[in-house]
Amino acid sequence: MATLVFDIETSAVPLESFDESTQEYLMRPANSLPTEAEQEAKREELMRMMNLWPFTAQAVCVAMINAETLRGQVIFIADDFESNTRAASGVEFMPVIDEAELLAQFWAVAGHYDRVVTFNGRQFDVPFLYLRSAQLDVPITKKNWLGYRFATEPHCDLAEQLTFYNVSGRDGAARRFNLDFYCRVFGIESPKSHGVTGMDVNQLMEEGRYGEIAEYCVRDVFATVRLFDIWKARLEGIK
Repeated sequence: MATLVFDIETSAVPLESFDESTQEYLMRPANSLPTEAEQEAKREELMRMMNLWPFTAQAVCVAMINAETLRGQVIFIADDFESNTRAASGVEFMPVIDEAELLAQFWAVAGHYDRVVTFNGRQFDVPFLYLRSAQLDVPITKKNWLGYRFATEPHCDLAEQLTFYNVSGRDGAARRFNLDFYCRVFGIESPKSHGVTGMDVNQLMEEGRYGEIAEYCVRDVFATVRLFDIWKARLEGIK
């Protein structure tokens, strides 16, 4: 069974790109607060959240690794369109001109895989890609990745597996942690150890540091592959 492990990075589109009515709608939770300080704090929170909403953000990078061969691709929006392969990692870095091309290339690769592995992909990555692809009219080759939640095929979401499907809620023994935390406790090099996090993507895009986004994204995926191997060896099959 061919298994694809992937992760995406997203970046909010400028608020000013929306018409005034839409801007007011998006910022309405802030505008209704009683004080200017509260309004400003809420606006900042909403602006951060816009990075995560598929109709206010775009996918700017997707990294994909074959779990068996450890070879793959990183597709990312950039101004430099010369692809290259990192021999040591077996990963091809492929810059593209826009999000539509990024999505089209992703779905072309995804169509060859039977199983997909993510960390929090059922809640974020997959719905984000579905909705962005629908908005941009990019054909989706795998429409079953949300599927039945309590199954690991065709989609194994490690965030769900390591919490046993949220069996103990926010504060119990199996509470959910982020990927960085799981990497540290299982002895995996954290993707954040190089000083870049998902919170930096907007700024890196503005500064044209596209390669750093791609490098961070692929580190996330390799960490997910290693966590998947540990889950398979030690936890798979627990019911």
